[in-house]
Amino acid sequence: MSTKILFSSLLVCFFCLTKVQAQEVLTIEDAMKIALENNFEIKIAKNNTKISETNVTVGNAGMLPTATASVTDNNNIQNSSQTRQDGTSTSLKNAKNNSLSYGVSLGWTVFDGMKMFAKLDQLKELQKLGDSELKRTILIKIGQVNSAYYDLVQQQQQLAALDTTIVISNQRLTLAKNRFSIGKASKLEVLNAQVDLNSDQVALLRQKESYANAKILLKQYLARDSRIDFKVTDLVTVDNKLILNDLVDLAQKQNPALEAQVINKRIAELQLKQVKADRYPIVRLTSGYNFNESESSLGFTSATSSRGLNYGFNATLNIFDGFNQHRNEKVAKLQIENSQIAIEQQNMVLNTQLSTAFQTYLTNLELIGLEENNEAIAKQNLEITLDKFKIGTITTIDFRTAQLNYVNAKVRYSNAQYQAKLSEIALKELAGNMNF
Repeated sequence: MSTKILFSSLLVCFFCLTKVQAQEVLTIEDAMKIALENNFEIKIAKNNTKISETNVTVGNAGMLPTATASVTDNNNIQNSSQTRQDGTSTSLKNAKNNSLSYGVSLGWTVFDGMKMFAKLDQLKELQKLGDSELKRTILIKIGQVNSAYYDLVQQQQQLAALDTTIVISNQRLTLAKNRFSIGKASKLEVLNAQVDLNSDQVALLRQKESYANAKILLKQYLARDSRIDFKVTDLVTVDNKLILNDLVDLAQKQNPALEAQVINKRIAELQLKQVKADRYPIVRLTSGYNFNESESSLGFTSATSSRGLNYGFNATLNIFDGFNQHRNEKVAKLQIENSQIAIEQQNMVLNTQLSTAFQTYLTNLELIGLEENNEAIAKQNLEITLDKFKIGTITTIDFRTAQLNYVNAKVRYSNAQYQAKLSEIALKELAGNMNF
């Protein structure tokens, strides 16, 4: 019978190992690569960038001539009468008249106060703004992927800690039953061990739920098929060499939110140039080649036709528009002033966020060392307590306390690593220096 049980256990272990090995091990580098390819918000931001890039053309700025082809065909049927100078008259019912004109016209604005050049520069700045928005979206999404990934690592580590405590609780229950069977322990000790084992199993079940939910969230950020299963690595590596001054310098050059405010100011300055251009005349060249044909059932001329080239220019100058030009320039200057204020505000917000995040980062680094030491002590204490419990020199309460202390120490150490990693991610995101 024992051989069958052993064989069954080995078979179960084999299938479990096979299932684990079949799961893909997803690294953080792989996760970021998948997110860059699949994430919906990144895809939308990329398309918006392409739109901004497509709009940067001299034609969109108004620098190129425009050509139009047109055709007009008019037909009518009328009851007509005519009285001539000599007194004679003539009339015709259902007289048919038609006219046909077609041709090509060309127009080209050759001067508009340099407004078209300012418009082209503005389109280029809007493209840069789109690039900055794409970078901001990527940084946010990659930050979310990193946070979700390392949360899953933490959940996986805590799951392993609870698996360990289940093993220990099973050992305790077995020892309690053995001691009860030989009369060295009461039924109460067995019941307490069973209750604690049940509590550990409930905690393990809850942790499995948290682990599954964390995996679902990561799949959402990756925009990945929910049926694809995977594991994550067990290692959390925290960069402990970040320097605040270096991060501030990087943020001044690379932070997309600050970069966007600087670009917005340049756009406002170019908008003022376009408004000022309305003070100058607009000169436009015109040309065309037209064909005209007409037929009339009544009159001296039954048919006419003409064709030919026309050309010329027109110039317009705004002399007075109810002081709207002055108002528009004043508004544009205020927009530039607001843009400068927004840059200063963003700088202050950015420096504040960096300073507070860096302080949290330093605290979390210290906590990693403390919690690592606490875990080692709790593990040693549990080993000693387990040996003493086996020989019956300590109570079950003391053993349970040591067991819980060890599990809690492992959870706190895992959480300390996770929080430190979150601080690192936040700092690099603010500095615009995420590696992906």
